[in-house]
Amino acid sequence: MSVRSVFGDARQILLASELIRLGARLQLLESETTLSRERLLKLYKELRGVSPPKGMLPFSTDWFISWQPNIHASVFMGIYHYLLDHARLNGIDAVIKAYRLYLEQMPPSPSEQPVLSLTRAWTLIRFFDNRMLSIQRCDICHGQFIGHAFQPKCGTRCGLCHPPARAGKKKRPHNITELDCSEISGSNW
Repeated sequence: MSVRSVFGDARQILLASELIRLGARLQLLESETTLSRERLLKLYKELRGVSPPKGMLPFSTDWFISWQPNIHASVFMGIYHYLLDHARLNGIDAVIKAYRLYLEQMPPSPSEQPVLSLTRAWTLIRFFDNRMLSIQRCDICHGQFIGHAFQPKCGTRCGLCHPPARAGKKKRPHNITELDCSEISGSNW
C-alpha cells in the first residue's frame, strides 16, 4: 500500500489545474497525473464551469501532415526538442513549457482557438515516441518539418516552400445574402 502525502496530492492538483487551464482533455489528465477520475472531473468542472468534452483523442498521424497543422506542429516540436536538449526539462513539464512558448510564438486571434491544442501537442509527442512521425528536412529551405516516419527522405518540401493551391484562401460564405454581388456576376445564376 502506497503512502499518500498532502504535498504530493497538492502537486498533482496544481499540475492538473495547469493542464486544464491550457485545454487538456480528461484522457491526458488521467495519463499524466495520479489523481482519480472523480477528482479530475470535479476539478475540471470547478475550473471550467462545464463537464470535460467527451469522445476519443486524436489517433491519426494524418492531421499533423496537412498543411496548416503541419506548420504549427513543426514549430511546437522545434521548441519541444530545444527544451529537451538545453533546458533540462522532460516529461509533462517539457510539454507544458513548450506549449506555452508555442502559444507566445503563434498566438490565435481572440475569437479563435489555437491550431494546435495541448492535447494534440501531447499526442504528437507520443507519435514521435512510437516512431510514427519523424523530422524531415526541406530540400528547398533546409528547414525541419514533420513527416511520416517511413516516407522517403529525398525530394521533400515543407508547407512553407510548397503550400497547397488553396492555402490562405478565405472560406466562401454559407449564406447567399452574405455574397458580394461581384462574386456572382458572370456566373450562371
